[in-house]
Amino acid sequence: MTWEEAAPAPIVLVRGTEGLLVDRATERIVSLAREADPDVEITRLDAASYSAGMLGVTTSPSLFAEDKVVVVDGVEQGPDDLFADVQAYLPAPAPGVVLVLRHGGGVRGKKTLDALRAAKVPEVTCDAVTSDADKTAFVMAELKRAGRRADAGAVRALVDAVGSDLRELAASCAQLVADTTGMIGVEAVERYYGGRIEATGFRVADAAIAGDAGQAVALLRHALATGLDPVPIVAALATKLRTLAKVGATRSKGQGALRELGLAPWQVDRALRELRTWTPEGLAAAIGAVAAADAEVKGEGRDPQFAVERAVLRVAAASRD
Repeated sequence: MTWEEAAPAPIVLVRGTEGLLVDRATERIVSLAREADPDVEITRLDAASYSAGMLGVTTSPSLFAEDKVVVVDGVEQGPDDLFADVQAYLPAPAPGVVLVLRHGGGVRGKKTLDALRAAKVPEVTCDAVTSDADKTAFVMAELKRAGRRADAGAVRALVDAVGSDLRELAASCAQLVADTTGMIGVEAVERYYGGRIEATGFRVADAAIAGDAGQAVALLRHALATGLDPVPIVAALATKLRTLAKVGATRSKGQGALRELGLAPWQVDRALRELRTWTPEGLAAAIGAVAAADAEVKGEGRDPQFAVERAVLRVAAASRD
């Protein structure tokens, strides 16, 4: 289930690497437990400092028989004693207790995870949100929960500006909701976040497609310096060029044909604008350059970073041919 579906149960597994969603799932479980019993006792355990028997002590009935929520943070960092205690606790959870096990990913504790799943323990999945599509969906969901909407261009601009960290993206949504009214447009996003640049593969591709070689190379070098792999940068270039090729081949057939491409309206509009500086020959040359770079960054070349930079420069040059 997603964090929005998390609910109290005798044992709940909250698993994943996206810290914001893990926190939200935990907060939702605690909040629902408090709604049911305002006096519920909340206890947190750090798995890294766990010692044998702590689980039994914290889940045992209190003097006044109050309900409890016990949250174990960082289960994947826990010792074998923790895994043994969880497996011993699993067949007979303490009455009136909600045990939340937060596992940040990895293979440590796999036997315990398998036992939890075999017992049909509710599992909340909080996987990392990394793709632009998932970040876009996250922004739209954030705004919808707040009773607001943004146009497609504004959503894209916000993801481009602050999309490297989900917590920051959520905070940016909250700020826009608090400080604006009505439909959120690109102007509002640019007013608050226009100065922010995230050197993702698509930012590099956008600059190259626009023929801005200097900006494209600057973004590329920053992206590589901060750990971005050359492979997704080449993939972003290929995706952008495929979109241009599709729209370029279809635009003469009218709006109906463009709608059948399966692209979002803003993608079509942007491609039509970008195609003004492209010729069919230039587009073919750019696609060839990116295809060659794709092979090189996947093992056929000696220097993947050089290969992707050369492809970026060739794409930027081709847009003016």
